[in-house]
Amino acid sequence: MKKCIIFIVSFCIFMSVPSTIFAEEQKEKKEIEVKSSILMCMDTGDIIKEENAYEHLSPASVTKIMSILLFMEAIDSGKIKLDDMVAASENAVSKGGSQIWLEVGEKMSVNDLLKAVIISSANDACTLLSEYVAGSSTAFVDMMNAKVKELGLKNSNFENCTGLDDDINNHYSCAYDLAVIAKEVMKYDLVKKYSTVWLDSLRGGKTELNNTNKLVNSYNGITGLKTGTTSNAGFCLCATAERDGMRLVSVVLGADTSNDRFKKTTELLDFGFANYKLSKITLDKTKITPVKIKQGRVKNIVPVSNNTDSILVTKNAGKFEYEYKIKKSVKAPVKKGDILGEVLVMCENEQVASVPLTAGMSIKTIDFSYVFRMLLKNI
Repeated sequence: MKKCIIFIVSFCIFMSVPSTIFAEEQKEKKEIEVKSSILMCMDTGDIIKEENAYEHLSPASVTKIMSILLFMEAIDSGKIKLDDMVAASENAVSKGGSQIWLEVGEKMSVNDLLKAVIISSANDACTLLSEYVAGSSTAFVDMMNAKVKELGLKNSNFENCTGLDDDINNHYSCAYDLAVIAKEVMKYDLVKKYSTVWLDSLRGGKTELNNTNKLVNSYNGITGLKTGTTSNAGFCLCATAERDGMRLVSVVLGADTSNDRFKKTTELLDFGFANYKLSKITLDKTKITPVKIKQGRVKNIVPVSNNTDSILVTKNAGKFEYEYKIKKSVKAPVKKGDILGEVLVMCENEQVASVPLTAGMSIKTIDFSYVFRMLLKNI
């Protein structure tokens, strides 16, 4: 009887311990839930991972990456200058949320306003810059939506430049669109300069700027970019990072907590850097053969390739193999840029890219006037 009792107790202990450990492991491995996410390679545009990446959601202050893009384009074109002084309007001052507490009539440089937007997501500074660029915040919103169309995006519509969503009804974007916008924004070195700043100040040190993206202070290779939080949107983050010459952008929308957005972003970026790399395309020019031009003023032309890109591949991918497919002849006229062939880039018997081969010059058709001029020249 005693042995029986000992056996039963031992069995119960044996069964309870593994189940507890299993439960803890499951808790640790539980995936962080967000409404939408994406991981994209900024160098190639390839999507590495995505979850509901095209769902219409409130992006909160991640909206500002579109505003920042338009600010940078205005600076780049000379429309506005970094040392321009801008007087604060009543409209800009009235904005709530994150701010630098502008006062009506106070003058601040474009550079300082931009710094306040990128580092600490200041709504008053963003609104004032939008007015300065477009003449009014309403006109600036029109510019934002025009840029959406220009970039070929299908799932974004903006109603303000800040992302404040308490009194708007049709302001939305999606993880994919925001990743594409971030890809454009990070082409500007000035953005990267400020988006990697942890602490700064304005007004001679009287106003402190704290970066809302805590990964700036903790993640290896982080280059930006923008957080966002409202009751409607939840906790959002668009983050960019670079390692070993490869640049990634992650977008997380609708996380339940601030920590969740940073953890999810870290998971996505870690996955990309751990499993993918960029590989250079190297063409053999000796295999790019001339194309005969029928009835052309030039008899043949060697196709050219402007491709200097790299391809995103997994880190365990094999070497590239190339298949050259070039037309033997084409009929004149030929326009510069016309496709004369392609090079298929293969990896482990699968096509991973196609490099177009084009005409490097225009070639006109032989006609009577051309023949006549050639005869006179020879005489």
